[in-house]
Amino acid sequence: MKIAIGCDHGGIVLKNSVKQAIADSKCEILDFGTFSDASCDYPDFAYKVGKAIVSGEADKGILLCGTGIGISIAANKIKGIRCAHVTDLYCAQMAAEHNNANAIALGGRITDSATAYEIVKTYLASTFAGGRHQARVDKIARIENGEAL
Repeated sequence: MKIAIGCDHGGIVLKNSVKQAIADSKCEILDFGTFSDASCDYPDFAYKVGKAIVSGEADKGILLCGTGIGISIAANKIKGIRCAHVTDLYCAQMAAEHNNANAIALGGRITDSATAYEIVKTYLASTFAGGRHQARVDKIARIENGEAL
């Protein structure tokens, strides 16, 4: 599985832990930056990772900014992206199992590196449950396509 990662300066503190979690999960890493703590704009990285996912270049994405909120909002503007802002292991598991999230976002100013590692490991180990959850994911797609529910 190929995992795209992208972050701004606020999320770079988690990047090494997240990359280690991806590697330990036996996944390939596609790193879209940033590569320093110099100020930069999170939408740029949300766009790169989101486009990699919807094009099929990547299977899933991990996004990092100061809180995880801004980068998740930006990613969710890309048609086909279901990015969940996660702060704990349960949310990481549910994002995958119930929401079929193809990306998650974490915050470097609110999540420590050890927790980020465990969140990513949990997310990558969890699979979509389907069933009743598929109908809900289908409704999300209908909303995204401007269709009535």
